[in-house]
Amino acid sequence: MVICIPSGITEVEMRAVKESAERVNGKEVYLIHEPMAAAIGIGLDIMKPKGNMIVDIGGGTTEIAVIALGGIVVDRSVKIAGDVFTNDIINYMRTQHNLFIGERTAERIKIECGSATDELDNPPENLEIQGRDLLSGKPKQIVVSFREVAKALDKSIVRIEEAVMETLSQTPPELASDIYNSGIYLAGGGAMLRGLDQRLSSKTDLPVYIAEDPLRAVVRGTGIALKHLAAYKTVLIQ
Repeated sequence: MVICIPSGITEVEMRAVKESAERVNGKEVYLIHEPMAAAIGIGLDIMKPKGNMIVDIGGGTTEIAVIALGGIVVDRSVKIAGDVFTNDIINYMRTQHNLFIGERTAERIKIECGSATDELDNPPENLEIQGRDLLSGKPKQIVVSFREVAKALDKSIVRIEEAVMETLSQTPPELASDIYNSGIYLAGGGAMLRGLDQRLSSKTDLPVYIAEDPLRAVVRGTGIALKHLAAYKTVLIQ
């Protein structure tokens, strides 16, 4: 059994994950850090002596890691990701429109007209959403544009940008030059947020690439590691 864990996990949490797996009769249990699994899932050769930077924006955490020679050289784990984006949208609707919406509606707004910047080449159409008016208590409908969503998510995205910059500032110079040539790879569901790649690119002055099928990059990488246990023995934590 191979289980993904965030890179900022503590020893105690790691033991808890392992014990849970052993309770359901896992004979051999291996752990793998999420950014490492994402790198394998994207198809990068992690064993090469070359630095690659992965930003994996999941549901609960954003994992940022610089990987070289089958190991994580620098990593940061921030608790700002998809779930926080959803809450940002709920709070924005409440404060700006006096509209109370549920989590499912907020998730729909994020997917259908979510954006990280207010300047997009092909912007999504405006979305009609329904919720409860906080003043009168009656159901009410409003129209939301991608620019409003960008405004709602701005604070959280700035925090992710800062974490990326911090990771870059701690990267050894040789690996930094590799990253300058190869760019940054985005994975995880959050990578599908429109304009996020442009925004990170203009912040870091580096090319930013979104993995194909970013949503399943980590799962795919874990599957590959499980299939080829011998090849990835050095990456897995026993």
